[in-house]
Amino acid sequence: MVKKSLFFLVLGTILWAKPTIYERNCIPCHEDLAVKIDKFFFRYLLKYSSEAEVKKAMIAYLKNPKAEHSILQDGLIHRFGVKKKSTLKEDELNLAIDEYWKRYNVFERLK
Repeated sequence: MVKKSLFFLVLGTILWAKPTIYERNCIPCHEDLAVKIDKFFFRYLLKYSSEAEVKKAMIAYLKNPKAEHSILQDGLIHRFGVKKKSTLKEDELNLAIDEYWKRYNVFERLK
């Protein structure tokens, strides 16, 4: 009986779990790229250093993507092009960027 209850609890959690804005809008586009989404994070960190500056740069780029503001190498830009402008609302974009930061933030793992 306990196993059956646990099974239904887990199944219910899976079925009711709603994908986040980040999971719905960011991951699917990046799954098929040669450069995985976590590598973008490290490139942003190398260039902008702080959480605030990384987020600010990402939001600026996603609102108005241009090759000169991209963190990708020129060869990758020529191969894949510049991404399309984000269709997310301001608050959704901020939530997605916050989740992205939390997922790949190496500083929390160094403690």
